[in-house]
Amino acid sequence: MTGRDQDRGFTLLEVLIALAIAALALGVLFHGTMDGLAATQAAGQYEEALERARSHLAALADRGTLAPLDDTGDDGGGYRWRHRVAVVATEISAPGTSRPNQAAGPPITLYAVSVAITWSAGILGADGRERGVTLATERVAVDARTGP
Repeated sequence: MTGRDQDRGFTLLEVLIALAIAALALGVLFHGTMDGLAATQAAGQYEEALERARSHLAALADRGTLAPLDDTGDDGGGYRWRHRVAVVATEISAPGTSRPNQAAGPPITLYAVSVAITWSAGILGADGRERGVTLATERVAVDARTGP
């Protein structure tokens, strides 16, 4: 064999090394793609949970009166909710204090209102972790315990 005949093709070792490099590159690309899909799914779940929390918070505010409560329930689709309403402060206006010449009105109460939405990690991010969002605000209302 001459020198020219020996340079004609790849050896088995060179082919195996090239296949190993290609397999590693494909593995890295696959892993990156799966991470991107899991992040997209998590972002969608957070967005949906935020909308659900806003809806629950609006429903609590639209009830007209508030009272202390701590309640939980299933919101469907794997989401769970928790409502918390707690008294922060109450002002009782008596005749001759802050409003002279007026009769005492019902107590005005400041409530801390919070809504939490929780869910388990999705299919792509099935790490078993509990995820959640919480919205909190304060509302002033007539004390529902005494009535208007």
